[in-house]
Amino acid sequence: MTEEIDLIIASAKEAMEGSIAHLEKSLLNIRAGKASPQMLGSVFVEYYGSQTPLSQVASVNVPDARTLTVTPWEKNMLQPIEKAIMIANLGLNPMNNGDNIIINIPALTEERRKELVKQAKAETEDAKIGIRNARKDANNDIKKEEKNGVSEDICKEAEEQVQKLTDAFVKKIDEILVRKEEEILKV
Repeated sequence: MTEEIDLIIASAKEAMEGSIAHLEKSLLNIRAGKASPQMLGSVFVEYYGSQTPLSQVASVNVPDARTLTVTPWEKNMLQPIEKAIMIANLGLNPMNNGDNIIINIPALTEERRKELVKQAKAETEDAKIGIRNARKDANNDIKKEEKNGVSEDICKEAEEQVQKLTDAFVKKIDEILVRKEEEILKV
């Protein structure tokens, strides 16, 4: 195959891997009932006039499966951190004990679990759309190469390779979703 075709296939694969990485990152924010420091990954705290990720102003620990503790590096950050957790709208109720913030993670109801599964399915569908877009872009680029004189056989073979990549990545996404569903629905 030509160098251009190889480059097109490589960039399609890279885009598809990016979709998978984004999916895995967004699924980390969907909690499955047990405490995890990533649950607070979207929390930003007002720190000396700028919005700063919680992880840069405090340490987040998991003493047990149902509890998170947030220990600020500066005592005067307790109230802003507590406020930021409430503003983040994560459904968590932080309690300030004067030294750190304790967050009890409530057990998930059946209804909430189903909502989380729907959310996970929506995220995986977005990832599949990203993969299909990468396939479409690659196929368009391959067609341009064909117009520029690359043989039809080479282009057909390249399109088949792109389709195989697409199928493999969609299968991977489905496997990720199955694992996440099991994690969410496990009581």
